[in-house]
Amino acid sequence: MIIGYARVSTTGQDLDVQLEKLKAAGVEKTFSEKKSGLDDERKELAAALEFAREGDVFVVTKVDRLARSAAHLHQIVRDLDKKGVGFKVLDDASLDTTTRTGKLVFGILASIAEFETALRKERQMEGIAKAKAEAEKKGEPWKTGRPVTLDHELIKALKADGRSVRLIAKAAGCSPSAVQKVLTAGRGPD
Repeated sequence: MIIGYARVSTTGQDLDVQLEKLKAAGVEKTFSEKKSGLDDERKELAAALEFAREGDVFVVTKVDRLARSAAHLHQIVRDLDKKGVGFKVLDDASLDTTTRTGKLVFGILASIAEFETALRKERQMEGIAKAKAEAEKKGEPWKTGRPVTLDHELIKALKADGRSVRLIAKAAGCSPSAVQKVLTAGRGPD
């Protein structure tokens, strides 16, 4: 079976051109949605990938309708390949895993995706090492994550109002343990 996937980013955009191209390519089952490509919750994409069976071919009109990065594309194609499903991009004949040349192109793309990931991780580790060194140089403790600024007055007011620690944490945008620390620190020594 030939399975198609079409996507546009906003509700103001139109899927018609993609749907027509997929139909002309012989697509038998089409999944479509109006979602950002950066959205992790693309239900129709997940349904299309789940629907695909061994021997099927998964088709999109353009690669950017499916993935936003080489790594993301590689992951999707690798998952399809594990299921025995081919992959084609209508607007780029070189992106076709049902051919030897297409498989070669995807192998190259996979290598590029892995290279990009390694470079990104290397830059991230260099940045962390630099930040640690700067903190040590200043005599400050090294902290990871984003700093949390707690509204102590809000926490105390909500507690005085009889709210539970869990509800206070939710309202203050922090963890229940952070609320406990603020409330305990406010009591002073017993």
